[in-house]
Amino acid sequence: MSVGIKRIYEDASEGDGARFLVDRLWPRGVSKARAQLDGWLKDVAPSPALRAWFAHKPENFEAFSGQYRRELETDTAKQAAVRRILDAAAAGRVTLLYAARDERINHAAVLLTYLLEKAG
Repeated sequence: MSVGIKRIYEDASEGDGARFLVDRLWPRGVSKARAQLDGWLKDVAPSPALRAWFAHKPENFEAFSGQYRRELETDTAKQAAVRRILDAAAAGRVTLLYAARDERINHAAVLLTYLLEKAG
């Protein structure tokens, strides 16, 4: 299984494979044509309340990660989106796209780890 993450503001490349936006909100300044998506999986993103609480503060990241993983385990819509990503990854490369500025402290990084554990 080959899954990676990438900021949506980076140019698409052939090596991306299937491209899925995993943010709940559409990223500012990105047209749908430029995004070149295979899907927008907003249901897999953290809940609005969790996202607001996290506020991309590094000191909240550890607690955020645990809470987001619990959402991924218990929310049926998130589980369906996870299944869609895993199915696509079984067929080839998948890139999860996100808009956050920090490349390490964001929900896509947590989701990637979760997916790799599930597939393992």
